Amino acid sequence: MFGLIVIALLVYMFRSVWTKLTSRPLPKLIENAYWGPGNPPENPDTTIREFKINFPGTHLVDLKYRLENVRPLVPPLEGIQQQYGMNTDLLKKVIAFWIKEYNWKERETYLNQYPQFKTKIQGLDIHYLHVKPKNPGNKKVVPLLIIHGWPGSVVEFYKVIPLFTDPQNDRNFVFEVIAPNIPGYGFSQAAAKPGLGAAQMATIFRNFMNRLGYDKFYCQGGDFGAIILQYLCLYYPESVLGYHTNMAILGTASRLKTILGVIRPSWIVKPEHHNRVYPLWQHFQSTMRETGYLHLQATKPDTLGVGVTDSPAGLAAYILEKFTSGTNITWQKREDGGLDEKFTYTELLDNVMIYWLTGTATTSFRLYSETFNRSHGFLNSLGNPIEVPTAIARFKYDFYVADGVVRDVFKNLVQLNDFDGGHFAAWEEPRVFAKDVFDAVEKFEKIDKKRQ
Repeated sequence: MFGLIVIALLVYMFRSVWTKLTSRPLPKLIENAYWGPGNPPENPDTTIREFKINFPGTHLVDLKYRLENVRPLVPPLEGIQQQYGMNTDLLKKVIAFWIKEYNWKERETYLNQYPQFKTKIQGLDIHYLHVKPKNPGNKKVVPLLIIHGWPGSVVEFYKVIPLFTDPQNDRNFVFEVIAPNIPGYGFSQAAAKPGLGAAQMATIFRNFMNRLGYDKFYCQGGDFGAIILQYLCLYYPESVLGYHTNMAILGTASRLKTILGVIRPSWIVKPEHHNRVYPLWQHFQSTMRETGYLHLQATKPDTLGVGVTDSPAGLAAYILEKFTSGTNITWQKREDGGLDEKFTYTELLDNVMIYWLTGTATTSFRLYSETFNRSHGFLNSLGNPIEVPTAIARFKYDFYVADGVVRDVFKNLVQLNDFDGGHFAAWEEPRVFAKDVFDAVEKFEKIDKKRQ
């Protein structure tokens, strides 16, 4: 009898803790907070302006000088490839390619192939691509908001955009793609005031889509784009018709369940994915090793920013190392880092150039310090249940959410698929990625019809 009482008390305590961890009240947002410099203008600019990338030649002369005058690089340790970060022998090859073969003016033409615009939202100029299907015929055209993360940019989506906007015979809809740069990234203006974290950006992008004329829309995000859009689903579920992500975020309660799963892993993860979750200590060590950048950017972004804003070689090493580890962590043991396995040096340098020419390394880092801090108070709410119809694409070498915990947060999960690939899914596997988004939205559309 006493044993039953103890068990009942433990169950009661667990349920109480679980309820508190999964049902935190959402902190309040200031709907129209002003993030620009100085005071808000009396008559805010609400125009939408066309934009073209066009940097003066002086920027390129300066870049070439810096690349040609890099101080001697410290040689790697014997027998080490990319395990200590980007190998300087590999970096030398990238720099040589950058100087001799990379042609920014040609790439500027490439990057200008899609219509680009800017519009001011809450005091900040937001830069975005807006690509509509040329010949939709009788297909329904639906808006898709797609948001990148760090160390990416809208460059990640250049291969997938034509797949999204090209009508397919077996689909009765086609996308028009709205791909903004996050504030403080690339050509989007950075906040002049502290406090603009991922949750506040959710408000910016809701207001941004409203400015473009969309009260309801589909959205897709990975990395920080996923965090921003998960907040958007929590705060403005009425605006989101469906959410597709390749990096789902869970809360504290789900992590506790995963720890308890050590007792019986089958509670949490299916057998074929066991090694993606357990042994926990091994995965914890790997996470700690690979997320040092996060702690640095979340605590001292401006100090770090000085170095990579002043040195193009330093910026390239800092960013490109993530394209080795994030695409396939086993490629850390390769001399070439696997960089040309899924990408070309030209494509990778396009992304680096966006950060270099706009000088936005520091402001991109600040998103971490504005989001991953105790005073922000929002991260705890990411464990709150999301009722928006959701589809999750799990890529083998990216952050993983197990079957046994994924529905703790995503209550209306309509699609969960697994693919080979890594963190930069849209760039690495554009056809696989596009098909999964199309499949998801096809299901979302059916759900929306039932609501009507």
